[in-house]
Amino acid sequence: MSDLKLKPEISFAETFLCSAFAACFAELFTIPLDTAKVRLQLQKKTATGDGVIVSKYRGLLGTVVTIAREEGLSALWKGIIAGLHRQFIYGGLRVGLYDPVKTFLVGSDFVGDIPLYQKILAALLTGALAIIVANPTDLVKVRLQAEGKLPSGVPRRYYGAMDAYYTIVRQEGLGALWTGLGPNIARNAIVNAAELASYDQVKQTILKIPGFTDNAFTHLLAGLGAGLFAVCIGSPIDVVKSRMMGDSAYKNTLDCFIKTMKYEGFSAFYKGFLPNFGRLGSWNVIMFLTLEQVKKVFIREVYYD
Repeated sequence: MSDLKLKPEISFAETFLCSAFAACFAELFTIPLDTAKVRLQLQKKTATGDGVIVSKYRGLLGTVVTIAREEGLSALWKGIIAGLHRQFIYGGLRVGLYDPVKTFLVGSDFVGDIPLYQKILAALLTGALAIIVANPTDLVKVRLQAEGKLPSGVPRRYYGAMDAYYTIVRQEGLGALWTGLGPNIARNAIVNAAELASYDQVKQTILKIPGFTDNAFTHLLAGLGAGLFAVCIGSPIDVVKSRMMGDSAYKNTLDCFIKTMKYEGFSAFYKGFLPNFGRLGSWNVIMFLTLEQVKKVFIREVYYD
């Protein structure tokens, strides 16, 4: 027995459930910021009769207040059901597959710290695979969030998440549920790499600093770092993805990118940056803190040679 060592172990199914729960928990608390982000990304400047350029939504708090005032507080949670659908599937798969894919890339006999590029590659792959499965939930969530206050007598486009799935398939065909898949794969693969790889790397780096241990404060710092990396890298793709899903006027990803750049400039790709960081930063902190705590329920120590 003295030649045997202990290592923590948790199954894929257990990791999937922990990740899905943590992602849904974070989504529930941060979706008002995500709704504000989507509205800011979809917003197009309009000119008044005097030639003055005006924007309906201004900043994170201004957008939240405007939506709550005009549409009611509940409007900030538009798309929450589809959002929970998305996080259960996407959140569970992207995190659940991350460690197995890392192990596959470096080999089961690998000993030591896994190189950063292998972590990034693993996260790119799991993010892409997960969103291919979850794209319909993302589409419905964006469609519901994008719909603002309608004029009196104008019927709603959708009456909830399930109605949205049914209506989209009936009116646009089954393939329409994968609208925006290209930019969504690019966006989620890149953001997932920024989040998971940076969280993994930042946490590993912090734990090497004397006095730091694997506790909630370390998880909080690593989560904030993951959120910042994710927003800086993924914001342009996120804007294109939201516009393609929320507006059918674009022919494809390239068309959306060119039109946005031509008519609004490069800064348009960082529309909603602060609410996006506010959302992703807080989302990552809540998700990773919850995930680390929930995993403790399932992790067990096993002996190995």
